[in-house]
Parts: sequence; C-alpha cells; structure tokens
Amino acid sequence: MPLIPMRPLLDFAALKGFGVAALNVNNMEQIQAIMQAARKTKSPVIIQASRGARKYTNDNFLRHLMLAAAELYPEIPIVMHQDHGNGPETCISAIKQGFTSVMMDGSLEEDGTTPASYEYNVAVTRYVVDIAHSLGVSVEGELGVLGSLEHLGGEQEDGHGAKGKLTLEQLLTDPDQAIDFVERTGVDALAVAIGTSHGAYKFSKKPTGDVLAIDRIIQIHKKIPNCHLVMHGSSSVPKKLIDIINANGGSIRETYGVPVEEIQRGIQAGVRKINVDTDNRLAMTGAVRKFMKEHPAEFDLRAWMKEATAAMEAVCEERMTQFGQAGWASQVPIVTLEEMAIGYKAGKYGQNAKPSQSWKEKNFATN
Repeated sequence: MPLIPMRPLLDFAALKGFGVAALNVNNMEQIQAIMQAARKTKSPVIIQASRGARKYTNDNFLRHLMLAAAELYPEIPIVMHQDHGNGPETCISAIKQGFTSVMMDGSLEEDGTTPASYEYNVAVTRYVVDIAHSLGVSVEGELGVLGSLEHLGGEQEDGHGAKGKLTLEQLLTDPDQAIDFVERTGVDALAVAIGTSHGAYKFSKKPTGDVLAIDRIIQIHKKIPNCHLVMHGSSSVPKKLIDIINANGGSIRETYGVPVEEIQRGIQAGVRKINVDTDNRLAMTGAVRKFMKEHPAEFDLRAWMKEATAAMEAVCEERMTQFGQAGWASQVPIVTLEEMAIGYKAGKYGQNAKPSQSWKEKNFATN
C-alpha cells in the first residue's frame, strides 16, 4: 500500500466520528512500535517528523524507513507528515523527500520563535498550499500560538516554540478569524491554540477549563464545521510512566498532561488529528532506565531497545483505541498523490483548496 495524503484519512475520520493519533518519530524502533500497534488494533496511522527529527535521522534514512513500513504493513494506511514546518523551504524539502502531508506553521516567523502577524500567516500558508495541492500533498496550518494559559508563555520543542510572554489573544484561536483563515488559505486541517503545549510540563495541576479551553474547539467547529481541527501538545503524561522513570534514577518533577477524556471531548467537537510525542518518549525512557537498573552488566543495545519499543507500542495501542481509530484501517479510502492533485485541481476538496498557478513563478518545478 502506498503512503497516502492526510486529507482523505481525515475526511473518513470525520464521517465515522473518530480521531487519529499523529505520532512523532526519530528512529527505526519508534516506527516499528507504531506499526506493530497499528497492526494489532487495525488502525490507520499518521507518522510525523519534526525538523529536529529529520536532522537527527537524516531524510534519506527516514524516507526509506517509511517506505519499509508501507511495504511490511501493506494493510495499514500510512500518512507521512512534516510536523511544524517553519517556512516554505522546510515544507518543499519534505515534499521532495516523499512526505504526503506537511504542516506550515505560520503562527511563528521563520525563526520558529517569534509570533507572526496574521497576514504573514495567511500569505505563507497559502503559498505552501498552492505548491502542495498542485502535487496532491495535504496541508495543515496553525492559527494562534501554542503555549500555556497558566504562565502565558510558549514551550520549546526541537527549538520550535514562541519565546517571551504572550497574550490571551495570541494563545487562543479566534473562531471568527478561523473562518477567514481557512477560506483564504485552503488548508486541509487547522491546528488550534487552546492552552496545550509541547513537552512534559504542560500543567501544574489537573487542567480545568480555565487553562485547557476545549470549549474553544466547540466554538471553532461551529464556525468551520467542514475543516478538520488538530490538537497539538496532547500527550497525557501518565503518572505511571513518570513513576517508572523516577524509580529508576530519573528526576521528572510533578506535572500533568491533557486528560484522555478531554481529548475525546475534542474529537466529538471536530478534532481529527491529535499529536502525541511526549508519552512515547516517557515510555521508552522508563523502559530503558528500568532495564539498565535490573541488568547492569548488559551492553547489547538490542536488549534494551526491544523493551523500549514494546513500551512505546503499548502507549500507541492505547491511544489508537481511545481515539477511536482502531478497527478502521481496511475501510480508509486509498488515494494516491496523483489522484489527489487531480481532485484538488477540480475543486473536489473545495474551491478554496484549488491550487493557483502562482507557485510556478517561483520556478519550483525546475528546482
């Protein structure tokens, strides 16, 4: 089965009322964990890589690992997604490397730390949509800046994230502005700011509505019911995973993530893609620390990586079931990039998603 674009998967998820975990990877074992969980649960998957992951793994290694996953798990629909593209060049390079979906995060300027103006966000996102849709690649945009409603600050992940103090207006996506943004950019999915953030330290206590604005998702979905919404920074940071790390020499301070039941509320209100990374990192780290403590003479990395892979697989399996994607793999429409490009051009996915020809002026086709 070929790698597929994200839009048909999210369309199908909306039709059936489930969400899809978008799982970040950096190496072979993480991809193996995701695919083994997907096979067990019969789930379609979105596997995504940040700029930091692409640098760490190297694009060529990553591309071939993803092709291997598609070859070894032919029954599983797989989306290969660029997470938090900081500019058009990042997205273009991902497309050239075989990514079937890209995120243009124009909420921040190209440095990945400075909050951008609204018009900048619209312009840069539309530019990427023109290029990507002409090639059948899906595009996720972002409106609002990810960050904490507790301390009004952003969180860094692989060097990406707002620095300095932010305002409530920046940290919460405006529902009316979302209408304009989607109409002008033609994005396939929209990441919204509701108080979630990257990393393990999201909330100082179990979040309530004043710091985790699920109600804002409901408002946005009412305004743009046909646009798929995305929750970033949505790891649940289970205490049991932190306890394993700390019991085996770690030092993770008390913290709280996004409760699964709140994510499920979001799914009911139009969220179709849920980004999960930290939970998998915690699971793998805990497994390695535990194994090393129990087997101090072991030096074969295969021994402890096997344990780490199994720990991540268990988390992925749990999230796939909780988000409702389990059992749907065989029914997801398989659409090639070539077919998607024809569909975009014909307006099948909305007139605003039709690519203009302005990208040709940048001579992308000959680069």
